[in-house]
Amino acid sequence: MKKYLKPGVFILCSIPFLIILYKIFLNNLGPEPVKEITHFTGEWTLIFICLTLLMSPLKRFTKLSVWISFRRTLGLFVFFYATLHLLTYVGLDYRFSWSPILDDVVKKKYIFIGFAAWLLLLPLAITSSQKMVLLLKNNWKKLHRLIYVIAIFGSLHYIWLSKTIFFRPLVYLIIILVLLALRIKIKKRIINYG
Repeated sequence: MKKYLKPGVFILCSIPFLIILYKIFLNNLGPEPVKEITHFTGEWTLIFICLTLLMSPLKRFTKLSVWISFRRTLGLFVFFYATLHLLTYVGLDYRFSWSPILDDVVKKKYIFIGFAAWLLLLPLAITSSQKMVLLLKNNWKKLHRLIYVIAIFGSLHYIWLSKTIFFRPLVYLIIILVLLALRIKIKKRIINYG
């Protein structure tokens, strides 16, 4: 069953990419195509961060370990959509003009924190294979806890980017905070009165 589910998850994760490709080829991106691609890929990055964080709580509440087998695929799609998001900004918006890009990174806090989130994603993507899990042992888990920081950075990037409408970015922040809170294992204390 699991061997059919994993390819299914991969196909589902690819759908947003196929949608944006479809819109590009049909020239159906609206009056600001670069802005549309940037927002689309950025929002899907956040969605995949939320889905990745959801796997452990789902395992805990359903008592099914199958959810954990999807986490790596979802995590790699976080990196994929985050990279598309970054490449849209660097390549389409600024046409690889590094001086104004570096100026933005230094002066605009939403660019700085977004870039920092992508940099933190790099080691997670590089060490996502089973070979790296065996090689890094306990350090692998410690390294991959960076996803918690990345999730917060990603939601702050969206909040600071939105100058007027805060509701949607705040929804993502609340979802992320709830998912992080669900990961905290509450230890029940047994009080012996006898």
